[in-house]
Amino acid sequence: MLIDATAVPADRGGVGRYVDSLVGALDADGARITVLCQPRDAESYAALAPHARVIPSAERVLTRTARLSWEQTTLPRLIGRLGVDVVHSPHYTMPLASRAASVVTLHDATFFTDPALHSSVKARFFRAWTGAALRKAERCVVPSSATASELAAVCGVDHSRLDVIQHGVDEARFAPPSQRQVRELRHELALGSTPYIAFLGALEPRKNVPALIRGFAKAVAGRPNPPALVLAGQPGWDTRVAKALDAVPHRLRVIRAGYLPYELLAGFLGGAELVAYPSLGEGFGLPVLEAMACGACVLTTRRLALPEVGGDAVAYCGVGAGDVAAGLTALLDDPGKRDELAAAAVSRAKEFSWAASAEQHRVTYDLAARARARAR
Repeated sequence: MLIDATAVPADRGGVGRYVDSLVGALDADGARITVLCQPRDAESYAALAPHARVIPSAERVLTRTARLSWEQTTLPRLIGRLGVDVVHSPHYTMPLASRAASVVTLHDATFFTDPALHSSVKARFFRAWTGAALRKAERCVVPSSATASELAAVCGVDHSRLDVIQHGVDEARFAPPSQRQVRELRHELALGSTPYIAFLGALEPRKNVPALIRGFAKAVAGRPNPPALVLAGQPGWDTRVAKALDAVPHRLRVIRAGYLPYELLAGFLGGAELVAYPSLGEGFGLPVLEAMACGACVLTTRRLALPEVGGDAVAYCGVGAGDVAAGLTALLDDPGKRDELAAAAVSRAKEFSWAASAEQHRVTYDLAARARARAR
């Protein structure tokens, strides 16, 4: 079985964490896997999966265009030489001429249902490849029932060809932090003793960050010791973020922390008064699960898959700035409720494991191999 990890970016966002964690869990489960990766990631995957065969790509596939060309030309030949039975393409695209069975992960359907949340080029690209995967792959993996339902509705695909396999959480990295971890995070962000509300995710339209900023300003404006708002994650293309920041009163503090390395995330999420994630829709919502595992009180929305992750262990709000402000105010005014949700979140997060996800992926790989064998 081969996993094509060449699409994983250097900065590990949600897709990167999915691939890395799945590779490690499959290897620990005894699966015989080959990992194709960028040269920069070879040592990392060798450490994550010590029993796996790790092959760095010989060509430069750093850009999307170069990687797609490699995927359609070089990768099929490599698959033939390696003699693998199943190829898992974990991020929408796949080799169209592979001799092996194909499994493709489709992370969400918002490119169809809400294309305005994405750039037009990105929306067209992922719509096209989602359609190709649904037509040509033996099996498609989706991370939630919400995503499966959306794809069935907009693409007419039979539910039976979609395997709903939820993500897990890396308990070694995401757990209630120690005081030292919280101190290190506070030092890194120069927070001092200021309490803060945390957000983790790319600053893209789907994450609804402008509404969060405006809601935050409204919720804390009259407080004698207002918390800061810390926005952590890669800069996206949401041009409304800067405008929302410009409107924040000067006495309130908003920190754009940028990308935070793994070792700071537990302290960041678990050390916050609460974690706010007012997304307009997620195929899964890994930042919510990771915050829950860190013992955070989480405020999110009921859009798409987020209730599948949060259940009754998080607080919910609408997506407008006023809705976010009301949700933040209610939680900031009720420390007991925050503690109750934080405890429930830790317990619920334990229901999501990468070991269980890997076991389910192995079932999917077997189904794909059998389907290809029947088609020959």
